Amino acid sequence: MIFIIILGFIAGGVAYLHSAEQFGAQPEGEHLRHIAESPQYHDGRFRNINGADVEMSFSKGMEAMYEMITAKNTKPSHPLPTDFPVAWGEPPADDGSYAVTWFGHSAVMLELDGKRLLLDPMLSGAASPLPIFGKRFPLETGINLKDIPPVDAVLISHDHYDHLDHKSITILADRVGHFYVPLGVGAHLSRWGIEGKRITEMDWWDEAEIDGIRIAATPAQHFSGRSLNDRNKTLWASWVMQGRAIRIFFSGDSGYGPHFTEIGKRYGPFDFTMMECGQYNEKWRAIHSLPEESVEAHRDVQGKLMMPIHWGGFTLAPHEWTDPVVRVRKEAQRQGVILVTPRIGQRMFPADEQPQEAWWRE
Repeated sequence: MIFIIILGFIAGGVAYLHSAEQFGAQPEGEHLRHIAESPQYHDGRFRNINGADVEMSFSKGMEAMYEMITAKNTKPSHPLPTDFPVAWGEPPADDGSYAVTWFGHSAVMLELDGKRLLLDPMLSGAASPLPIFGKRFPLETGINLKDIPPVDAVLISHDHYDHLDHKSITILADRVGHFYVPLGVGAHLSRWGIEGKRITEMDWWDEAEIDGIRIAATPAQHFSGRSLNDRNKTLWASWVMQGRAIRIFFSGDSGYGPHFTEIGKRYGPFDFTMMECGQYNEKWRAIHSLPEESVEAHRDVQGKLMMPIHWGGFTLAPHEWTDPVVRVRKEAQRQGVILVTPRIGQRMFPADEQPQEAWWRE
């Protein structure tokens, strides 16, 4: 992700001329005064609980860029297998039943208690202000935004391009009941035409309800920003979703830290977790977990089944594209954690099936 941010900065001027809306908007006026009351907000910017951050100097940035340019096997050599639903059908409504559909990277459809929740729906072709950078891996069957069924709510973890996508949001907008976002992110949605009454901004530990499903914005250890001058102007978060009988955790992007244990104490145990495990590097380990740390975080929140996310979509770090899932799978086996690895687009019912096929092998 750091590499994409650097490229985004370099391409910023060109991208602005291409499409200023891509950048969204910063909170201002009464909106800014409201979010400034957050305990996470200090001196005009949001901060992590323990002050964790990554300040990339110019030399370090150039070093990271060189690593990206010279890295090998960072993209698949063939279109990735997909298994998109022919027809979605109705969301599971029975207690104990739920469905999960992974679209690659961190985009996930969760169907629970008769409702559909769409998390971080970055479903277009490039995780970047310019389509020539951050291109999505080729798929056997591409993601068709028009095939996404109506959803009761969209939950966004933070405003980076690989999680908050202008094209996806604007195309899906008419099929979304409500948007739940961390503090400040609503400014982007407002600029993109989403009415304020359909946006709920939440601070860490804030709770809301979606027709009986309890959701909570919980801490993450990351950062935010879409352009040169808005770093950490909006908050980042993980998400808890609690139905009548099922509890689910979505990590968003996060470095490893004690917040996972606190989330587990407050809301665990979880039947299913979606844990970031890719786009890491020692240079930005503070804000992106290594695969082994992702498994540890799953255990900290007291998870049962774990699905690795934040991989299989884009090249945003200089590791091999399969390295995240290979490493997280090995660590899960070592620690006795049940890992599910569905194909992209596969609508699975984790209470009844736990797909573990190594479909990424060449």
